[in-house]
Amino acid sequence: MKLWAFRTALVALVVLSLGISMAAAQDMMEVPGSGLVNGPLAGEAQSLTGAGATFPLPLYTAWFADYAELTGVQINYQGIGSSGGIRSITDKTVDFGGSDGPMKQEQLDAAAAPESCGATVLHIPTALGGVVVTYNIPELVDNNEPLKFTPDTLAGIFLGEITKWNDEALVADNPALADVDQYIAVVHRADGSGTTNIFTAYLAAVSETWASEVGAGTSVDWPTGIGQKGNPGIAAAVAGVPYALGYVELAYAEQNGLPESFLQNKAGEFVQANVNSVSLAAAGVELPDDLRVMIVNGDGAETYPIAGFTWLLVCENQTDPAIATALTRAVWWGIHDGQSYHADLGYSPLPEAAIMAGERQLLKVMVNGEPALPADLVAFAEENNQ
Repeated sequence: MKLWAFRTALVALVVLSLGISMAAAQDMMEVPGSGLVNGPLAGEAQSLTGAGATFPLPLYTAWFADYAELTGVQINYQGIGSSGGIRSITDKTVDFGGSDGPMKQEQLDAAAAPESCGATVLHIPTALGGVVVTYNIPELVDNNEPLKFTPDTLAGIFLGEITKWNDEALVADNPALADVDQYIAVVHRADGSGTTNIFTAYLAAVSETWASEVGAGTSVDWPTGIGQKGNPGIAAAVAGVPYALGYVELAYAEQNGLPESFLQNKAGEFVQANVNSVSLAAAGVELPDDLRVMIVNGDGAETYPIAGFTWLLVCENQTDPAIATALTRAVWWGIHDGQSYHADLGYSPLPEAAIMAGERQLLKVMVNGEPALPADLVAFAEENNQ
């Protein structure tokens, strides 16, 4: 029996015996391929640089601190936004980039130029995350019932059509807002952002007006609101401005003690973001070969509707053997051993199919015509993906 088949059977047994969610059961299982990176390796670079998405920054901060203790390799990752991550890997000012929005074809073409990567930029998923709508309403500080938003009310707020908290459309699902006669202070990202790409992709999926007048992307022409840089910037702004509303990755809402609203999903159910509901967003999604896929507004009664992958961006063609070895080992550790960090930090672990696809991506990374992955990892990945 293959490793993944055995693991799936074991997870199912845990679910049945303990009565817990599939996502929670999966998180209890060690990902096959873990433990293969277990210390320093002679000849690998001792430092790596990366930059990009702020969406996974809390996760990467924890990962890279522990990875340095394990291997001695120092990894400096700067959260500058997904657009900055794409720009940095294209300019070759970093060893790897980070993005929550897949690169567009024209961006891939630019990065494939000889003066850049000279080949494809690979997208390797590291986690699933939920984008939550959070707010600051002083009158509701002691209210234990988070607000509820439908696709129509959420799109209406960001289109500038719903401007007050006691708008009848909001009060219909949130009676506590009836006496909150205050304008909504909308906060959105000012920088190019993968979190924005996920959020606007959702709005475009549920609102014809948004799709035709604004669209989706890492940067859009916002109809209303004020801009802040990074997930930390939006979290700080919402926390500091009464009657504000914004969108952040789940980890930032939790770290800042901000309320996390319920969103009405495709099945008509109001759902909060958590490890299980975000994981369900990827359930049954067919992954393309290049792994560039959006998973917003997914099916299922318990599925959270604003969710997405975050990726590391890696040049397929490496020129420095020491850096190539250090980089591929670090990414391998992240998509295997690193999956155990997710639940505690507000992320969801990768589905099995995404981890295996990540292994296949790493097998494509070459240096001087040879696999950049060490031989033992190559052997495991090839056997696991037969």
